[in-house]
Amino acid sequence: MQSENPQPPVSKTLAPFRNKVFRSIWTATQISSLGWLVQTVAISWLMATISASDLMVALVQAASTLPVFFLSVFAGAIADNFSRRWVMFAGHCLIASASMTLMISVGLGFVSPWLILGLGFLAGCGFALNDPAWHASVGDILHKRDIPAAVTLMSVGYNIVRSVGPALGGVILAVFGPLAAFALAAVSDLAPISAIWRTKWEVRSSPLPHERMTTAIHDGVRFTAMSLEIRAATARAALFGLASISILALLPLVVRDQLKSGPIVYGILLAGFGMGAFIAGMGNGFLRKVTSQNRLVAFASVACAVCCLSLALTSSVPVAAISLALGGAGWLITWTGIDVSVQLASPRWVVGRTLSIYYALSAGGMAAGSWIWGSVAQNYSLTSALEGAAGALLLVAAAGIVLPVRPWEETDQESSVFHPPDVALDLKPRSGPIVAKVEYLISEENIEAFLGYMRTRRHVQSRAGARNWTLQRNLQTPSLWTETFRTPTWMDFLRLNHRLTAADKEVGQHLLSLHEGEVPPQTVLSIERTTEAIRTRTSTIFSRPPR
Repeated sequence: MQSENPQPPVSKTLAPFRNKVFRSIWTATQISSLGWLVQTVAISWLMATISASDLMVALVQAASTLPVFFLSVFAGAIADNFSRRWVMFAGHCLIASASMTLMISVGLGFVSPWLILGLGFLAGCGFALNDPAWHASVGDILHKRDIPAAVTLMSVGYNIVRSVGPALGGVILAVFGPLAAFALAAVSDLAPISAIWRTKWEVRSSPLPHERMTTAIHDGVRFTAMSLEIRAATARAALFGLASISILALLPLVVRDQLKSGPIVYGILLAGFGMGAFIAGMGNGFLRKVTSQNRLVAFASVACAVCCLSLALTSSVPVAAISLALGGAGWLITWTGIDVSVQLASPRWVVGRTLSIYYALSAGGMAAGSWIWGSVAQNYSLTSALEGAAGALLLVAAAGIVLPVRPWEETDQESSVFHPPDVALDLKPRSGPIVAKVEYLISEENIEAFLGYMRTRRHVQSRAGARNWTLQRNLQTPSLWTETFRTPTWMDFLRLNHRLTAADKEVGQHLLSLHEGEVPPQTVLSIERTTEAIRTRTSTIFSRPPR
């Protein structure tokens, strides 16, 4: 539901709050996040209390992130094919169910390390379902120019809550016990459920039927793999998640073993982490003006490395708090920069899937990192684990040379209008394979430019669904070039053309300017046919005239 009012060319940080839907869901999400953070403090400290295993403590983080790794891609396909609003609603219902079950279990005195991990996993399933749909919905609710500000506000909002929630959780845990913390979390989960139920927003729907889940997932993975910008950002996120999660995964052990403190100090230190992220979020716009996005993300990784190294060497609570504020700043800048880069590089038809793949690999990195650094702490020492994580973060910063994060640039990623061509056969959605051919007349002096645009066109068409793309030059008439590609079915051909954005079709305009024929290049469509005998039921595809 994008506003039609004129907007400034560059969105300010608070501009998305002008939209009532975004403001309502954002506020409800922060309430839910507050409860979740209070619950996280209680869960982590409860696990450290009932289990002597350092690995089990570190796995608390992994339990809620593993479902994102395993289920996000599936959830992204759902978000791109069905109502994102209802997908978000279902995700928050799962989170609320996990919180309520944990509250009841603790109230009845039935609690164990594996129960804690299991319910954390269930809540993670809810996050896996909600997060791609919510982040993809930002582009539906707001103008594209507001997406960077909206993503920053979402991160800043969470980290504002992070600066309060852990400290509040520590106080509640120390004064009232874990049951009160879990009860607060269960009640707070109702806020986003209510907000999503009450709000609606318009989404430009495709005129084509829903894709099958397997096809939708395959197409999302193919698009991500063929998009250099998304591939680099996703790889960078996975590496950063693997190294940086050590800060949060090992923090309970730092408080317990190095600082010799309890849950209140643990909450205060998490609040310091959140406060650093909040300050970085407020200054993110200024930082983007003074340096490139890729360099900013590299500096953020270095900040997290300094945080890890400081935690490894200090026994002072104030020093640890300052270090965590620096780590929180690096954490927010990195995730915000990568998240926005993925969103702006993704067309609307696939944004849920690209975001879900990004979340899946990020969560996989964090889950693996929790296990790796927890194992190092248990088998060697806590100091060794933190120092190793600091070294890994420095390597992640250096990875920006080969895995750069794209600048935040606004491009038209909306699908362009496509009118299906008239055909003389009665094609069914599953009819195929379909072969498309486009002929161009190119002079000798324009061949180099033509081939350059064709390389781009091959990339654009292939990631949208074209198969077996080839370019041929006629031997009898060298100026005649033929572009050929296939799609498995007629429906796949229609989807391919509906997926092409205005930015994608600019390549066609460049090719048209090089074409020297009297009429523009025409797309000739045909359907492949075997020489075997055709059954009566399918023969009508080729012989029956259109109705």
